[in-house]
Amino acid sequence: MAALLPVVFALLAACSDALATVLQRRAALTVPRSEGFRPGLVLDLLRRPLWLGGILAVVAAGVCQAAALATGPLTLVQPLFVLELPLALLFASAIGGRRLPGALLLAASLVVAGLGTALVSASPDGNRTHVALDRWLPVLATCAAAVLVLAAAGLRRPPGPARAGCLGAATAVCFAVTAGLMKTATHILAEDGIGAFLTAWQTYGFAVAGVCAVLLLEHAMQGGPLVASQPALTLGDATVSFLLGVVVYEEHVRTGWWLLPELLGIGLVAAGVVALARGEGPALEEPAPGPASNAAPPVQ
Repeated sequence: MAALLPVVFALLAACSDALATVLQRRAALTVPRSEGFRPGLVLDLLRRPLWLGGILAVVAAGVCQAAALATGPLTLVQPLFVLELPLALLFASAIGGRRLPGALLLAASLVVAGLGTALVSASPDGNRTHVALDRWLPVLATCAAAVLVLAAAGLRRPPGPARAGCLGAATAVCFAVTAGLMKTATHILAEDGIGAFLTAWQTYGFAVAGVCAVLLLEHAMQGGPLVASQPALTLGDATVSFLLGVVVYEEHVRTGWWLLPELLGIGLVAAGVVALARGEGPALEEPAPGPASNAAPPVQ
């Protein structure tokens, strides 16, 4: 039963994050687009009830994610967030009152089947809770550089798939770092209490990474279609988190002949994501009702 807890919490977090993505995306489409990075975007969105609902879903997802990371390895918990993409499209179709096309249902099924195959085959193991700062420093420096490069590349492009994809990938790195640092901070809270939690550098590290992720996420969702930003976000988060689990937390996955079904599963996930990205996802996106003067034009 204990082995299922991280899976259950991770699935609940993925559902909450998917709902948050759809609500925040619809809210982002009701404010004027910005060509560059605009911190005031969040202030504009605070006036949108849909965006506030999305923030509540993010908070719920964060609580579930912390519980999952406290009970299971990073290499198991974070890849489950790949399910955000099919879940987001399902929620988008339900909220928009539209039927999800059969091609997208098939693509979503490929993602689910591939993820299950890959994780069962890999059988991630290990739950190291504390990592020395000198082990984190080169990893954090590399991740920060990647975020800066991706964000700069995205902001140089006009609104569209390329902009959304770059910003989504930058957001993914921030979310992965947030999860990695949150794992240790959660254990510090559980083992040593609130005082140790508030004085641990990991606590402030994941808070800063999380704030950066939220700011980048809003610009990614406003910068292009959901099916451009969401695949980069979910696959990027899973990939970087997996690497953090192996490199930083020294978690273990099966190798040898198990690599064959693992690669098959990864291939199915990739095929499903590509199909979702090329499918009819943009047709499911509609800005929430509001003043016409505030509405952003449809993403082409």
